[in-house]
Amino acid sequence: MKLIGLTGGVASGKSTVAQMFSDLGAKVIDTDTIARKVVEPGLQAYQDIVEYFGNTILDKHGIINREKLGALVFSDEKARKKLEEITHPRIGDELQKEIQKFHRAPTKGGSETKILLIEAPLLVEAGMHSWLRPFIVVYASMDIQIERLVKRNGLSKEDAVKRILSQIPLKEKAKLADYTVDNSGTLDNTRHQVYVIWEEVIGQK
Repeated sequence: MKLIGLTGGVASGKSTVAQMFSDLGAKVIDTDTIARKVVEPGLQAYQDIVEYFGNTILDKHGIINREKLGALVFSDEKARKKLEEITHPRIGDELQKEIQKFHRAPTKGGSETKILLIEAPLLVEAGMHSWLRPFIVVYASMDIQIERLVKRNGLSKEDAVKRILSQIPLKEKAKLADYTVDNSGTLDNTRHQVYVIWEEVIGQK
């Protein structure tokens, strides 16, 4: 089994690239999905978050409103670190369970190499890049990131910049990568880069 790590900056196109790898045959685990799961009402992380941030981050159904919480943590480093302190260990535990489940699952025909791609926005911040190989960083220019955030999330340009700057710079992440994917151009261009990486990965013993 090969474990691939995929990360990038906010609005750099991680999910788009992950889907391209999925289309080629990789199983994808999106840690953002896990992050939503571990903060569901009734779970300890949910209780810890509400205790620290207060009920104002909840919607009318008592569910954590990610936009409200995001507005708090992306403008306050202390708050962001507290949120990571609460959620990262739980996300890590759930991720390990998913990896073990995939590892135990039989392959089609019993002989093909299983490839599992872990998509995580804070993969470097959480230190996961040290054991996921190959490690891939998706990047786009900051102008494109800002444009996508403003259009996709309805953020102001100022808030978009704050969200981008809250993460480790993409140039720093790229220095740690085995492969990089430039997602600033067309989808066909991105898809070609993904295919080249895929051919190399599946050819490795």
